Amino acid sequence: MSLVYAGICCHAPGITSRGHLAEPQQYQRLVAAFDRQRRAIRDAGAEVLVVVSSEHFANFFMNNMPAYSIGMAESYETPIEDPDWLKTARAKVPGHPDLSLRMIEEVLQTSDVAYAQEWKFDHGMAVPLHFLTPDYDLPVVPVNINCQAPPVTPLHRTWEFGRALRRAIDKAPEKIALISTGGTSHWPCTPDSGKINFAWDQEFLDRILNTRKDELLSYVDSETYAQAGQGAFEIRTSICVAAACEGAKGELWFAEPIPIFATTCVIGTLMQAGSTPA
Repeated sequence: MSLVYAGICCHAPGITSRGHLAEPQQYQRLVAAFDRQRRAIRDAGAEVLVVVSSEHFANFFMNNMPAYSIGMAESYETPIEDPDWLKTARAKVPGHPDLSLRMIEEVLQTSDVAYAQEWKFDHGMAVPLHFLTPDYDLPVVPVNINCQAPPVTPLHRTWEFGRALRRAIDKAPEKIALISTGGTSHWPCTPDSGKINFAWDQEFLDRILNTRKDELLSYVDSETYAQAGQGAFEIRTSICVAAACEGAKGELWFAEPIPIFATTCVIGTLMQAGSTPA
């Protein structure tokens, strides 16, 4: 099959911009987990990386906010933020427009999806790519789910979108790695910024790593907002990838609350080449 690796990871901008302020040993464990994921993608023989993220009003705004979108550019600029602030290099990330087009055409059979031939990556893409493709030599297909501007997409539609992505990936001859970024408790740009509900995060991760559909789709946005902040609407990116790996049992490689990054940082795998669903 074409999917050779699937996993989840974090994308907090502080990971790169304020790494020196974190507890050193904890930060080293996080960087080591990112490197483990980088090596897993490489060792799986991935030829393309599909990244499901939630951007932060960088390309899509209230005048045009698609629920789902897929990039189909030849290349992508990173980062859209000031690189001196984010501390990731200004770079051009190669795309794969032919694969993007084939994926879009397949996804459209069951899910509505927008597309973009121009896309500047914000930290939601830039931070993971800084660690997972440090030489920017692996083509990327970016996928965005609106998790910022209500009304956000219902979780059952997110699940179906993930299944549609998997069907599109399975029809491709390329070896593809699939990653979600973001998606634990955080309260960005609010007086509660820095608050972390680690118990909530742990329960969510258990549901993701065991791809428990019914429990994942049982979240109610008002309750998520109250217990985990508006930033936790990003659970949609991980639910999407869990749906693409339905029946799999994953493994958590790192999950620790890091206050200076204002969230729980997470690295995990849902599927590796040679593994089979539970």
